[in-house]
Amino acid sequence: MISRRDFLQATVAASALWGASGVGNWGRLAAQQALTQDKLLEFDDYGNVTLIHITDIHAQMKPVWFREPEINLGVGEVNGLPPHVTGADFLKLFNIETGSPHAYALTYEDFVALAKGYGRMGGLDRCATVIKAIRAARPDALLLDGGDTWQGSLTAERTKGQDMVNVMNALKPDAMTSHWEFTLGIDRVTEIVEGLAFPFLGANIFDAEWDEPAYEPYKMFEVGGAQVAVIGQAFPYLPIANPKWMFPNLSFGVREERMAEVVQEVRDAGADLVVVLSHNGFDVDRKMAGNVPGIDVILTGHTHDALPEPVMVGQTLLIASGSNGKFISRVDLDVQNGQMLGFRHKLIPIFADVIEPDAEVAALIDAERAPFKAELEEVIGTTDSLLYRRGNFNGTWDDLICNALIDEHQADIALSPGFRWGPSLLPGDSITREDLHNATAMSYPAAYRSEMTGETLHTILEDVADNLFNPDPYYQQGGDMVRVGGMGYHIDVSKPQGSRITNMTMLKTGEAVDSAKTYVVAGWASVNEGTEGPAIWDLVEGWIRKQGAVTIDPNSSVQVTGA
Repeated sequence: MISRRDFLQATVAASALWGASGVGNWGRLAAQQALTQDKLLEFDDYGNVTLIHITDIHAQMKPVWFREPEINLGVGEVNGLPPHVTGADFLKLFNIETGSPHAYALTYEDFVALAKGYGRMGGLDRCATVIKAIRAARPDALLLDGGDTWQGSLTAERTKGQDMVNVMNALKPDAMTSHWEFTLGIDRVTEIVEGLAFPFLGANIFDAEWDEPAYEPYKMFEVGGAQVAVIGQAFPYLPIANPKWMFPNLSFGVREERMAEVVQEVRDAGADLVVVLSHNGFDVDRKMAGNVPGIDVILTGHTHDALPEPVMVGQTLLIASGSNGKFISRVDLDVQNGQMLGFRHKLIPIFADVIEPDAEVAALIDAERAPFKAELEEVIGTTDSLLYRRGNFNGTWDDLICNALIDEHQADIALSPGFRWGPSLLPGDSITREDLHNATAMSYPAAYRSEMTGETLHTILEDVADNLFNPDPYYQQGGDMVRVGGMGYHIDVSKPQGSRITNMTMLKTGEAVDSAKTYVVAGWASVNEGTEGPAIWDLVEGWIRKQGAVTIDPNSSVQVTGA
């Protein structure tokens, strides 16, 4: 049983590591801590191996607002289990004091008020301070980047990821894996990877023609006298969730048997500790941990979950480190004679007003942004509403985008993809061009206008819902639910595919969507090659300028049951 939990450190006695795990009193203890850099970095060194994990940065080099999800549903066996707990339930589960810094960092509760008190989070210069402090105590600590690093901002889009490559190189990762990296196109990925000073790992990435591994599957490190194998696991469903034509000769997949083979290979090669650096998503990793023996730690990514305690599956630790540079995880492990005997874990919140920026990295970030400074800072409007994206269903950023698509394309219905990336804005904030690109910057941004029948729309919603709510995690192949403008519907997440979506209704008229009728539909981020239309950021910028001040009314058009 985990004997002491706190936001800064969960300490496990070696003799108790494999016992039953529940939640403890770490939240109450954390609430008593002063919010200072020294306290945030405080850690009693433990064991002989240290892992540092950061993931899903999405090219956010500067501090951001980022509201955690209000709805994060789990289905089947994981219903109600972390990370599928939010808001007040999350606070209660982890015994976090309402209104505390930790409540602000980890939930959406009172987000606007707490944001004004505690400030922005993240910033790679602050992350650099944390990483350097850990390395000062543990010089051979491994910094592992879980991917979704090179995409998600105006500067990353303009430089084809080079700004993030340069800044991350200054942080000196020991390895990384990938997902959105491949949306730069295979030629650009190859160009970057060939110049990296650290391995770009992907045991599950194969050459589609020759059915051979396309990238290094793992890297062995000697840390604290132990042999540590880091196995990379890229996002399994890239050709489904993103345009396959951008990387036509690669195949992905969970490849559970392949993972088992690689785990055995590294064990046979003398690995004392097996770490999977994964971009599977939390529930996929949870299933894989239960099915593949021999994995000690999975550093999980993709689903942007931030958990203050590891989740244990058998003898495997799952570590979730959030997104957008909001958190860094430190994990110290006692590894002896091929066994993990104990660990201490610390989810470090990157409070931008508390952690001193690293001067070297701060200067580098400013240099990378300098050519775009005027463009980034140009104000295109203001928001009277909280703008956020994260959550299984409606986010106000995508409601805004849907409104713009309907108006600018004179459409009946708008579709906005269920991306998880994109920081938040507070009511009263200016909307700069940088803010807009933080919610839209990617390499296939065409805002299309097409016609679809009601039957086609129903099929699309059912397919996306199954990607999210299939009870088998290995079939959960997408992001969050596609956002819909101009139309409401009812979803029963407990039903099988084809039966989840009912009561599709046009919001303007209240009329039921006719399966045989054709509707004008506007959307963006189609995975189809050759999609035509203006870049989504140009379309939305024009719309925001016309509005001046944007207000997004609460959206109750999606009725959810079965959770």
